[in-house]
Amino acid sequence: MARNVLILGASYGSLLATKLLMAGHNVTLVCRRQTAELINRDGTEVRIKLRDEATHRPIFSRNLPGILDAVEPANVDPRRYDLVGLAMQEPQYAAPTMRLMLIKIAEAKLPCLSIMNMPPLPYLKRIPALAEMDLEKAYTNAAVWDRFEPGLVSLCSPDPQAFRPPEEAANVLHVGLPTNFKAASFADEKHNLLLRELEADIDAVRLDGQDVPVKLKVFDSMFVPLAKWSMLLTGNYRCITPHEPRSIRDAVLGDINLSQSIYEHVDAVAQRLGADPSDQVPFQKYAKAAESLLRPSSAARAVAGGAPFIERVDLLVKLISHQLGMPNAEIDRTVRIVNQKLGESAEAISA
Repeated sequence: MARNVLILGASYGSLLATKLLMAGHNVTLVCRRQTAELINRDGTEVRIKLRDEATHRPIFSRNLPGILDAVEPANVDPRRYDLVGLAMQEPQYAAPTMRLMLIKIAEAKLPCLSIMNMPPLPYLKRIPALAEMDLEKAYTNAAVWDRFEPGLVSLCSPDPQAFRPPEEAANVLHVGLPTNFKAASFADEKHNLLLRELEADIDAVRLDGQDVPVKLKVFDSMFVPLAKWSMLLTGNYRCITPHEPRSIRDAVLGDINLSQSIYEHVDAVAQRLGADPSDQVPFQKYAKAAESLLRPSSAARAVAGGAPFIERVDLLVKLISHQLGMPNAEIDRTVRIVNQKLGESAEAISA
């Protein structure tokens, strides 16, 4: 049966959308008016490399069995959908039109699966050790999540690396690292049955007889998505320097021993929250993947472009680690650098 999925965010969200469309499900992307008009006219193009192929293949939404459309936030009718995917950068949800849309989604009591790096606050409240922590300072506007029931919000570890090529139109996405979306389960089993249905449908897709990378993998553990925190704190946020941004590869491999110590500290924080070591990704595997990550992270590129707000997983992990009595000097240093760069951007805007 074809499911109807609403995905907030047409950039990174188009990767999950393409996988769903290939499996015969229908997707609506929520984005700005100009991007929505482009997608409704031309569809999307996601470039992905299949196993053992030397070049990326373009996958066009207009050639897929599922139906794709795009809308502005004001035109969303949540009653049409079975599932919501949260794929925008966390600061974007603070915009007035987005806040109104989130209210409608929360009131419709739809299951929401986040593929954001920044976990929605309702998800964190499902973890007993975090439920009473003061974490709101890490969010651009924490109040946007107030109406959501925690059990209706789940989280993916957004491990696939993808970006919009700057020379291309806004409906093109290039997948640099085609790993899997690792989703934690919902509180209600009927929503988990939906997730596992989508998991199986995506897994069954073939392109010219070949398997297609980037799967949806569903786990019973709530802590599997938190494995991404070690990667973000070791690589993505350390791409931000007091000067020019550096690639993820250089951030991770420039001082491999320091990187490993940061990575293992964040793993230890997750384990204090309840994660099992089997929920996490070994540092050696991440370091190997980092060898091919030759661009600065999206957070670093945003800061270099003058953005006054970005997703602050760095600050979130700092707040958690301090409240657990597990501070880390290198994480604190990273947060200071990011704060400094964002402050400089804010001053430039207000000048």
